Amino acid sequence: MVDVAALLDDLAAECADLDRIVAGLPAAQWALATPAPGWTIAHQIGHLTWTDEVATLSATDDAAFGELVRDALPRAGTFVDEAAVEAAAAPPEELLERWRRGREALAQALLAVPAGTKLSWFGPPMSPASMVSARLMETWAHGQDVADALGVTRTPTARLRTIAHIGVRTRNFAYAVHDRPIPAEDFRIELTAPDGAVWNWGPESASQRVTGPAVDFCLRVTQRRHLDDLALEATGADAREWLTIAQAFAGPAGSGREAGQFA
Repeated sequence: MVDVAALLDDLAAECADLDRIVAGLPAAQWALATPAPGWTIAHQIGHLTWTDEVATLSATDDAAFGELVRDALPRAGTFVDEAAVEAAAAPPEELLERWRRGREALAQALLAVPAGTKLSWFGPPMSPASMVSARLMETWAHGQDVADALGVTRTPTARLRTIAHIGVRTRNFAYAVHDRPIPAEDFRIELTAPDGAVWNWGPESASQRVTGPAVDFCLRVTQRRHLDDLALEATGADAREWLTIAQAFAGPAGSGREAGQFA
């Protein structure tokens, strides 16, 4: 059984790390552009805030969440950006407090979800553990955009394992999004954790393999770095192709980042 409380502790720690980066910023710096086209630091925090609130709605009022989804359908390609724009319009101190309240409310809501429950979402329904894992992945990824905008270097932590796991589990999704045939063979993934341990997935005997630092793998599957700028090694044509399209997040394929963008 996955320990939802332990995952929530990791999510809280990830949020706290990002909170420390933005909490002391002058108001003007919230308007700094991030690597995501059209998004400022305020948009990044606004997006996390809105998504946490929507996830809380799913965990506490499924009917209201269903109504939100129905209202969003006519704007399927824009409603996420619209929510970020609306949230970003608030004064930074108000947005920061809204984010803090929202992530605490989400933690309490998910702890109260009965075991075995699946939560409605914009894609397939998710368990509470999967919802927390997704929130952790998004917080880390959007936090990277904020860090890049400010020139801040973050210290990798063991929380990357959850993000790497999502990256591995979404292999077939990445192929489907790009309308490419899914490889029949499982891949072997071996990643070096921040403490030097090796995290692995897939059969040891697999001919298709990906190895390298866990942080680089997470940067790749969240499309926060171009493959050319990472110390990842792929063995086999299928594994090499996967790294060019890997995508741990839902929705259409992203444009990613340019090679050398952060040199």
